[in-house]
Amino acid sequence: MSDTLPYLDFDPATRRVRLDPHETRFYGDPYEAYRWLHARAPTFFWEDYGFWCFGGYDDVNRLLRDRRLGRQNPGGAPDSQGNAGDRAHLAAFDRLEASSMLELEPPVHTRLRTLVNRAFVSRQVERLRPRAETLASELIDGFGAGPVDLLPAYAAPLPITIIAEMLGVPVEMGPQLLDWSHRMVAMYMHGRTRETEERADEAARDFADFLRGYVDERRAAPGDDLLSLLIEARDGGQKLSEDELVSSAILLLNAGHEATVHQTGNAVATILSAGADPAALVATPEATAATVEECLRFDAPLHMFTRYAYETLELAPGVVVKPGEQIGLLLGMANRDPKAFDRPDEFRPERSDQKNVSFGAGIHFCIGAPLARVELQASLKTLFARLPSIALADTPRYRDTFHFHGLERLDVRP
Repeated sequence: MSDTLPYLDFDPATRRVRLDPHETRFYGDPYEAYRWLHARAPTFFWEDYGFWCFGGYDDVNRLLRDRRLGRQNPGGAPDSQGNAGDRAHLAAFDRLEASSMLELEPPVHTRLRTLVNRAFVSRQVERLRPRAETLASELIDGFGAGPVDLLPAYAAPLPITIIAEMLGVPVEMGPQLLDWSHRMVAMYMHGRTRETEERADEAARDFADFLRGYVDERRAAPGDDLLSLLIEARDGGQKLSEDELVSSAILLLNAGHEATVHQTGNAVATILSAGADPAALVATPEATAATVEECLRFDAPLHMFTRYAYETLELAPGVVVKPGEQIGLLLGMANRDPKAFDRPDEFRPERSDQKNVSFGAGIHFCIGAPLARVELQASLKTLFARLPSIALADTPRYRDTFHFHGLERLDVRP
């Protein structure tokens, strides 16, 4: 009898895996497949994506830092969906991508990141903690007496409000910002369609037009917001171009809430399912920080980062990639590597081997990590301190989005 999981086909001779990322049992619990792969093939060729994937912690950590690999597409190579060639219908989206620090490499990436990073250093972000805690408490005040879906009621509005206030754009635009963001982020999902691409391009155009209007206003009347700071930012006399400014603002808005929403939902579901005393997990600042780090490790919101090869490389025995080819780095799988973590499938905030890669590593380490940590610590601390008897009202359901691993809804009884 084969020991292969029923939804996974594996050829041990070639290390080729067929595993549909839209398989319900997989996206609902990818860790079952990760355990299986860790035991047999932590490095494998994922046929559904068409590239080699690495799930071992040491490999993922090493390759995230390898400068021979990068985010910038070399010479129009096919992307992770196998798409290349005619992209006229993606003109607005590609214009933003062309100036995004997430998709660029040094020296341009270095200049952009240095300018933008000034607003995201820990001492600047720490000033936002009281605001995050106040906002969290206000959102809890809005809960009704019955079950509440925590995602739209709590997890989503907190980070989008914080990042909108930071940038100086109207908070009441939150729903529209979220819609634009969701349509753009869909470009990174497996199996996207022409309709998905056209909707993403329309969102990119409208989002950019919206921000250009605010850039003009801030140039005429600067404030103390992040948009004004970016307009005035200089590095050796170099300013951000308008395209770089708009692209950076959109990246910060999208990244500033998308992963945090998923991580908040995943964290609450994890804690309420673990059988521990939630209030004890956030009883002190040190306990809260440790709980957040273990939530990041245990059920990360981002499970795959991709990189392009810039030269012919043998990345592991028998694994050779050529210039322009992609690889997948499986963050969620690396965070459950039994060679890196003691009892990796147990939720243990007190663990001494915490070194999760949920924010990446190397030059593309998440620029918003300090902000995300403050928001997560504030939201979990406030939620469990205010509602010590909070409990799941229904089984949490994950969305059909492997790449961005998050819940469809999270019903709780306050």
